Amino acid sequence: MPDEDAAAAAAGRQLTLTKPAGALGRLEELSVWMCAVQGQCPPTPFRHPALVIFAGDHGIARTASTSAYPPEVTAQMVANFVTGGAAANVLARQMGATVRVVDVSVDADAGYLDAIDPSVAARRIRRSCGSIDREDAMTLDETAAAIALGRALTHEEQSAGADLLIAGDMGIGNTTPAATLIGLLTGTDAATVTGRGTGIDDATLTRKASAVAAAMSRGAEALDDPTLLLARVGSPDIAAMTGYLAEASARGIPVILDGIVSCAAALVAERLSPGACDWWIAGHRSTEPAASAALTALSLDPLIDLGLRLGEGTGALLAIPLLTAAAGTLSEMATFDSAGVTDRDA
Repeated sequence: MPDEDAAAAAAGRQLTLTKPAGALGRLEELSVWMCAVQGQCPPTPFRHPALVIFAGDHGIARTASTSAYPPEVTAQMVANFVTGGAAANVLARQMGATVRVVDVSVDADAGYLDAIDPSVAARRIRRSCGSIDREDAMTLDETAAAIALGRALTHEEQSAGADLLIAGDMGIGNTTPAATLIGLLTGTDAATVTGRGTGIDDATLTRKASAVAAAMSRGAEALDDPTLLLARVGSPDIAAMTGYLAEASARGIPVILDGIVSCAAALVAERLSPGACDWWIAGHRSTEPAASAALTALSLDPLIDLGLRLGEGTGALLAIPLLTAAAGTLSEMATFDSAGVTDRDA
């Protein structure tokens, strides 16, 4: 678990700085969290944030038409990530973060990236997945393999020097299994957790809510078994993200959560590794209602609310400067004693 002594030292130091107690609001809370996850006070800014984008397609997007975009867009966007043209790439460059995209279950021929970067699809678990309103997303063996892939990716990013991790997503239809998992794990009904995703119209929203309700019914019996739950109504990409988040906590690596998909994976990861959420913060509040339900269940208060619903890790990336500011103010501000400023209690 994070270092309680470092957290206490940070809270104590905040009281000595040249400002009224609590005047920096959530920056003070963030500085305490940073000290706890780094095991030191004062903290240092994160130098090597790493974004891993988990890409995969979802059978329900084809069978139930739950998205505004066709499934072919997933493979096209994976190529866009590889060549650096997506919003996540732009923001990552601005924030000094690395970007890695992994094809976990994209519905495309395995060689679709041979001319760009064949390594992206080299560890694919399967091509797409089952339509969760009527069949399992994948087998238990595939689920275990996907979770293991996510854990391995955490180890690889840590070995490459990452000191802060972000889980990004790409997959047409991925908000449907995400809403299903969140609905089941928070006890929220399908109509409440189903959002507009890529900007769907009312008719598509109705179909999507029906699909989520059917999937929740199928997954209800698996609530006590996170792996079975993922196999039944998750997806390979969400399963891999779950392993990534669970392993990060096991290795003591802090994480910024992004939108609905990472929130769904986080809920399952917390079931796999109780207490893992102590290593996470929520980067932003997605417009997807299920994301808010998940964050409430995890007792995480998002840092920003810009009306984002893109995914990819974009909202998490935008939170990085706030962490830098939190570290800087705690470590660099003068104390009342050093600045010769009279404390109100003096």
